[in-house]
Amino acid sequence: MQTSASQPFVPASGDLRASIHVPQGSAFWSRLFIFLGPGYLVATGYMDPGNWATALAGGSKFGTALLFVAVLSSLMAIVLQSLAARLGLGSGFDLAHACRECFPRPVVFGLWVLAEAGIFTTDLAEVIGSAIGLQLLFKLPLTIGVIVTLLDTFLVLAFERAGFRKIELFVVALLGVIAFSFAAQLAMAHPDLAEVARGLMPTSQFFSDPQMLYLGLGILGATVMPHNLFLHSYVVQTRAVDKSLASRKEAIRFAIIDSTIALFFALFVNGAILVLAAAAFHATGHTEVAKLGEAHRLIAPLLGQPMAATLFAVALVACGLSSTVTATLAGQIVMEGFVHIRMRPTLRRLLTRSIAIIPAVVVTLYAGEEATSRLLVASQVVLSITLPFAIVPLVAFTASKEFMGALVAPRCTTIIAAAIAVVIIVLNTKLLIDAATG
Repeated sequence: MQTSASQPFVPASGDLRASIHVPQGSAFWSRLFIFLGPGYLVATGYMDPGNWATALAGGSKFGTALLFVAVLSSLMAIVLQSLAARLGLGSGFDLAHACRECFPRPVVFGLWVLAEAGIFTTDLAEVIGSAIGLQLLFKLPLTIGVIVTLLDTFLVLAFERAGFRKIELFVVALLGVIAFSFAAQLAMAHPDLAEVARGLMPTSQFFSDPQMLYLGLGILGATVMPHNLFLHSYVVQTRAVDKSLASRKEAIRFAIIDSTIALFFALFVNGAILVLAAAAFHATGHTEVAKLGEAHRLIAPLLGQPMAATLFAVALVACGLSSTVTATLAGQIVMEGFVHIRMRPTLRRLLTRSIAIIPAVVVTLYAGEEATSRLLVASQVVLSITLPFAIVPLVAFTASKEFMGALVAPRCTTIIAAAIAVVIIVLNTKLLIDAATG
C-alpha cells in the first residue's frame, strides 16, 4: 500500500466528518445510540424499488424457493458492511479515496467508471420505482412521473441545510412506513409458514435453471449494492471519535452493531416482499407477475383487502424517497474520492437524475410501460456484475496491516469476505456465459 492509515484524507465536503458529537464518559447505551443511524442509510439501498422488481418476479415465478438468496445476500451484506465501517473508522479513508491513494491511475479510472455505472443503475431503479409509485397513488402518466422525480433534488437541498442527523431521522421514519406497510400486507396474505421454511434451503434448480439464476442474481444485486460500500465507509466518519485506539475500536464495534441491526431490518422487508409475492401471486396461479403496476392491480382482489393496494403504493414511494438521499451522498463520495471532482450535492443529484431519466423516458415512450419492469430487473443484474470491483478492494484494504494498523480486520472475517467475493464472481461469470449462449 502506498498510503498509511495515519494520514487520512479530508475532502472538501468534509464538514460532515466528525459533525456529530460523541460524549466521552457517558453510559454504554448513550454512546451506542449516538452511533445508530448510518446503518439505516445503508439499509435503504437494500430495499429500493429495484429490489421490489426482482423479489416480485422471483416470488411469483418460483414461490418461496428464492428466499434463501435474500437471506444469504443479507448475511453477505452484514459482513461486507462491517468491513466498510472498519475501513472508515479505522483508517480515516472512505473506500473511493483509499482506491485513489493506493492503485495506479488507470485502475483508479476504471474503478471510478464502474462505481459511477453502479450509482447510475441505482438511480435508474429509483426513477422507475418512484414514477410507478406516483402513478399508482395519483394516476400520473408514467412518463410524467419520471420527470417529476427531478423535484426530489430540492428534498436533498433541504436536508443538506438541516444537518446529517436530520437526514438519518428522515430515512428511519420512511423505513418505518415501509416496514409497517409490508407487515400489514403479510398479515392479510396469511402465507404458508411451511413453504416459507422450505424456501430457506437452496435447491439444485437454482444452478440448473437459467431463469432462476438470473432472478437470484438480480436479488443479490439488489441486496448487496456496491454504492453502499462507498457510502458506509464515509458516513461512519460523521461521528467525532477520539483518535485513541480504544475509542476507535469501540466506534467500530458500535458501527457494526448499527449496520447489523439495520440490515436485519432490511432482510425482513426483502423477505416480506418475496413471501408476499409467493402467497398472493404464485399460490393463486399468477406466476408471471414481474411488474410493480400489475402487482398493485392484483394484490387487493387476491387478498380481499382494498387497503393492500394503497399500502403497496405508499411503501413504493417511501422507498424511492429514502433511496434519493443515500444515492446523492454516495455519488458525491465516489466522485470526490476517485477523481477529486467536487460538486454541490444538489447539482450532482440533478445531473445523475437527469441522466437516469433519459433511458426511462425512452423506454416508456417507445417500448411501452411493460418494458420498464424488465429494465428494472436488468438494472439489478448490472449491479451484481459491478459488485466485485468494490468488494475486492474493500477486502484488500481491511486485510492489510500496513494500511489499517492495529485495526486490521480479523483473519476469519477476511476469509469469509474473500469467499463471498469468489461466490459472487463465479455466479456472475455463469450468468454472463448463459447470456452469451442464449
